Amino acid sequence: MIPVAEGLAQCGGARWFDLADRVTGVVRRVFLWVPPGEAPAEGWPSLLMTDGNAVIGTAVDAMRAQAFYPTGTNLGWGVLIAVGYPTDDAYDPFRRSWDLGPPPGASYPPFWPDTPEVRTGGGAEMARFLLEDLRDFLSTRVALDPAHAGLFGHSFGGLFALWLLFTRPDAFTHWIAASPAITWENSFLLTHRDGFDPAGRRLVVLLSAGEWEGDDLAPFQRAAPDAERRLAEKATTRTIAAAQEMAAHLAALGLAVRYETYAGETHMSVLPVAVNRALHCVFALGAPQ
Repeated sequence: MIPVAEGLAQCGGARWFDLADRVTGVVRRVFLWVPPGEAPAEGWPSLLMTDGNAVIGTAVDAMRAQAFYPTGTNLGWGVLIAVGYPTDDAYDPFRRSWDLGPPPGASYPPFWPDTPEVRTGGGAEMARFLLEDLRDFLSTRVALDPAHAGLFGHSFGGLFALWLLFTRPDAFTHWIAASPAITWENSFLLTHRDGFDPAGRRLVVLLSAGEWEGDDLAPFQRAAPDAERRLAEKATTRTIAAAQEMAAHLAALGLAVRYETYAGETHMSVLPVAVNRALHCVFALGAPQ
């Protein structure tokens, strides 16, 4: 698979590649960072992240700062892969809504005036790109260990990660869903969860949320004009409670599951913390995998 374009990202030696989807032709930007030195005989462990533009810099810096000092951090080297879009912005809200929204999806008003309606439901298209197109591309660039591969997603990305866990549990060994939008579109994800059978697979799952994703607002939000609206949304989204309930359900199925709450963080500020914790989930040394 030949990139449409490629270049050096401004984050610790990562490179980016614009790949055209073999089926739809749409272009996604793939960021790739490979550790120094020779790959292990079995290939590098890896972490694939959604919302690539927003997370790749944090992930690379966290890896570079910690993996050099394993006795103080317990973090080993691994390959970082992040999938985003050909933009200099942290997000492409329109594209990510489609890619990270599992089917069947729905249509919503435009984000901005004179722009198209927002659609969800393209998760199967995104999954095929990740598991076929991207893996074929990566096989020509870096040696990866298929028996040690993680997927990270935040918010909509967390929803996507859980949906893919339930529909393709063979795709990854480590699954990290930070602040997952479990109750999105009338909690349709729970139907997939209830039909999920891990079939004896040894899977590691990390669910998490920020402290201020529960029933209360962050201190700086409490006196804001939109405080009442935010509280009403929290009652519907139930981010912390839904993630805790999901963790309990998956643990009962025999998966290696844990849930973490990150102090002082909101739905958006939690992202750097969650990225770092994802690295430790996948690349920790001397811990059960």
